[in-house]
Amino acid sequence: MEQAEIEVLERWLEGELGADFLRLAPPAKMSGGAVQENWRLDAEVTGGPHAGSLPLVLRTDAPSGVSISHSRAHEFALLKAAFAAGVTVPEPLALDADGKVLRKPAYVMRRAAGTANPRTLARDADLDPHRPAITEALGRELARVHSIKPGHADLDFLPLDERSPARRRIDEFAAQLDALPDAHPVLEYGIRWLHHNAPDSQMTALGHGDFRCGNLMIDPADQGRVTAVLDWEFASWSDPMEDVGWICARCWRFGADDRQVGGIGNLEDFIRGYEAEAGHALEWESLPFWEMLATIRWAIIARHQGQRHLSGKEISMELALTGRKAAEMEYDVLAQIRQIADAKAEAS
Repeated sequence: MEQAEIEVLERWLEGELGADFLRLAPPAKMSGGAVQENWRLDAEVTGGPHAGSLPLVLRTDAPSGVSISHSRAHEFALLKAAFAAGVTVPEPLALDADGKVLRKPAYVMRRAAGTANPRTLARDADLDPHRPAITEALGRELARVHSIKPGHADLDFLPLDERSPARRRIDEFAAQLDALPDAHPVLEYGIRWLHHNAPDSQMTALGHGDFRCGNLMIDPADQGRVTAVLDWEFASWSDPMEDVGWICARCWRFGADDRQVGGIGNLEDFIRGYEAEAGHALEWESLPFWEMLATIRWAIIARHQGQRHLSGKEISMELALTGRKAAEMEYDVLAQIRQIADAKAEAS
């Protein structure tokens, strides 16, 4: 970030935060964020409600993005709605929807402590004594997300659909797969399987859309306290079980396959936390379907991420390697279909 940009950013933040004066340390681009860019900002603020040292994150568009992700303005609105609902999210502080400051849309939020590194959260033995409590807390966080219902005044940009959430996703997946330049027969087979096994549930709430290890900040130094639910760019009205299937899918366990909930903990602890917060149960028996949907969704996203690199618009080793992950997901699709069929045969 050029010095002239930093100075413009400082003056803008002064006004947005009601400060008398604000000075930024040199911003640093943060790791991760394959779809958007995140910048670490350390501000010293004089005057106003935020006086003192203020750790921040600036979130803005990457050089090329994913068409299904929200704009920064919409993501900021989602963050505000979640914050108001009691979800543990970084406090949203300032929005530049028109890109007047950095020539592209951006917003600023508080920076949370802890780590979102998936392999740390899934494999760090120091977290083992705290895993039941962490997993229960994650269930509570997701229940708070799902407490936000259609009709929320600030989220009217989220479309509602007469189709069931499952049917809508299936149609979206078929269109996204068709948009790719190559054929992907395993994923086409998986989408057909989803079509024939979709639940008819019409239950609808705000779905985070990417609730998983990597987007969940946890502080190992504080007994594994959940400090932030990040990255709301894929949120939509959906069946609450879609978020559960996403975090429980094997692709998000990062090698800790025996811990179903994101490689962090057990499903029983997650359900206990969810039901205690929500005051009701979900259709937990439908979880195998939603895990399958999650696997296929991630495979399609991976293919599109790889295509961003192959298109030449954004040369990135991270995007290229993400594209290669789709083959692993295709294997999982076939394995899951076989496992579900075997379980049904054994039950009958």
